[in-house]
Amino acid sequence: EPGPTSRYPLVSLLSPYRIMQTLVHLLKCNIGTGLLGLPLAMKNAGLLVGPISLLAIGILTVHCMVILLNCAHHLSQRLQKTFVNYGEAMMYSLETCPNAWLRTHSVWGRYTVSFLLITTQLGFCSVYFMFMADNLQQMVEEAHVTSNNCQPRKILALTPILDIRFYMLTILPFVVLLVFIQNLRMLSIFSTLANITTLGSMALIFEYIIKEIPDPSSLPLMASWKTFLLFFGTAIFTFEGVGMVLPLKNQMKHPQHFSFVLYLGMSLVIILYICLGTLGYMKFGSSTQASITLNLPNCWLYQSVKLMYSIGIFFTYALQFHVPAEIIIPFVISQVSESWTLLIDLSVRTALVCLTCVSAILIPRLDLVISFVGSVSSSALALIIPPLLELITFYPEDMSCVTIAKDIMISILGLLGCVFGTYQALYELIQPINHSIANSTGVYA
Repeated sequence: EPGPTSRYPLVSLLSPYRIMQTLVHLLKCNIGTGLLGLPLAMKNAGLLVGPISLLAIGILTVHCMVILLNCAHHLSQRLQKTFVNYGEAMMYSLETCPNAWLRTHSVWGRYTVSFLLITTQLGFCSVYFMFMADNLQQMVEEAHVTSNNCQPRKILALTPILDIRFYMLTILPFVVLLVFIQNLRMLSIFSTLANITTLGSMALIFEYIIKEIPDPSSLPLMASWKTFLLFFGTAIFTFEGVGMVLPLKNQMKHPQHFSFVLYLGMSLVIILYICLGTLGYMKFGSSTQASITLNLPNCWLYQSVKLMYSIGIFFTYALQFHVPAEIIIPFVISQVSESWTLLIDLSVRTALVCLTCVSAILIPRLDLVISFVGSVSSSALALIIPPLLELITFYPEDMSCVTIAKDIMISILGLLGCVFGTYQALYELIQPINHSIANSTGVYA
């Protein structure tokens, strides 16, 4: 008997398209501003320890994503629900755990996850505002000294032409219009454009850093443990897609294909991270800057990298914004009559975008503040909660001792990363620093 794809040829044609659509979203959710800071992260860890540690963190992060997917699937089958999100998975698992106090307060599991998701995703959106405005300011301020001659960059002392807040306010209306697009499938075209622009900028960066790489024998294989704390925080921050895993699976026409998409997409992401970080550090050595764009030559070709990457980040904003919007907006809409639904929906989206813009304006050292939020929220969401969720969900079903030990070790590692990353971010925040170099992508004087 012919299968469903042979009886309905259109299904076989649409399925690869849907898979590619989800893969595009997954790539964009994990390729953000943190990618540009990986060469400095490698410098903070060492030429040997850095790539190995980044690979290990990547594998752990993907494993925790799989744990989250398995727990959500198991709970949805147990409760006969079509879909369970991150917060609901935490709440439903606590409802069936052996501890009576946790069962009574299970709803706080959902509240905690929701708060962490909102904090993390809006934090990413805030740093996107700073990144886009900062790069736009750089291109404007360096325009009169930018040439066609792509020589190694020299330190520039430039006086700001316009305050960076002006650039943020200029971008704001366009971002507001972007987030009015609510369906992830409708965002696929913009996400594809973001991937193309990001791919173009990555190609130019790789084209430059692979040429005439100096002898790396003088670079340390292992850095000090103090700077390794900075590496750990940056690495955790760079893996931005944990909050989008369940929504992306839910949007697929055939959710059973998502595991393939996840492994393929995250493998590409981890390879890109390791290659860019290692080659960038080998190319620039001890002079590696906080963002690799600061090391690129000051010519029109490489200035276009900032423009293309900023366009990519612009479209990625909508994807990262989708998670907090899906948590906050349904709750707000439930409090008003149906006739006000559309107006309230658009008003809340506008208010949230303005909040991320205002946060970027008010906090001059946003990179460290977001690293602090990322160390707390991202470590919890990516490494601490998923193993604990697996323990609570499957413990009544006779888990093996190996699985229990593995989950406990991953959670402890995530907790250490959270504590040390938070400490390092707070330490850097209280250090006096020139405002011109406060942001990771700023023009340095």
